[in-house]
Amino acid sequence: MIRLDTITLTYPDGDSRITAVDRVTLSARPGTVTAITGPSGSGKSSLLAVAATLIRPDSGRVLIDDVDATGLTASEATDLRRDKIGIVFQQPNLIPALTAREQLTVMNELGGPRPRGRRRGAAERADELLDAVGLGAHRDKRPHQLSGGQRQRVNIARALMNDPSALLVDEPTSALDQERGAAIIELIVRLTDERNASTLLVTHDLVHLPQMHRVIHLVDGRPVVTASAA
Repeated sequence: MIRLDTITLTYPDGDSRITAVDRVTLSARPGTVTAITGPSGSGKSSLLAVAATLIRPDSGRVLIDDVDATGLTASEATDLRRDKIGIVFQQPNLIPALTAREQLTVMNELGGPRPRGRRRGAAERADELLDAVGLGAHRDKRPHQLSGGQRQRVNIARALMNDPSALLVDEPTSALDQERGAAIIELIVRLTDERNASTLLVTHDLVHLPQMHRVIHLVDGRPVVTASAA
């Protein structure tokens, strides 16, 4: 479960401050996708960064499985991201020298050394996730050997590697054509259901909104319309 409770975020601007997110409350239940949409500069990505514990808000609470992330130290927030949060960035940012399988297994090394048994388990989980996103036959390929849509599928599989309860997705179709973008959205919705994740998805592409369970529209950092989309 993800819940953002009355989140306000400001940035310095000379002698004053600009409000990027203004008292926003929203949630995503397990197995559902909540979309965040709005014009450029409306605060979508800033709100997602707050949900990811990458930015601490000026006020409000970020609850991940009933843990208030705004009360955590920087080290504790890092642990929470590693154990509970999967982030799908707008650009896949894959490591050029690693195969698709290795992009996932390297996630097992975050936070310190792991026993060999866990490393073997990580390899099996990587194969399972690559099969789930339709890339089982491409696990040994490096990023330059994959299409844009395939690289984004690796990005999604990587975010699921540590079995997060919260999945945060930032503009996953921005660099894709309509057909590949639709396939990525369908994949995210399916995996959210299959893995019972709570998903927040930022998108500018209104054509995908009917597939969402809930839609939050932001303008100037404030929600102006809240609707059920599915």
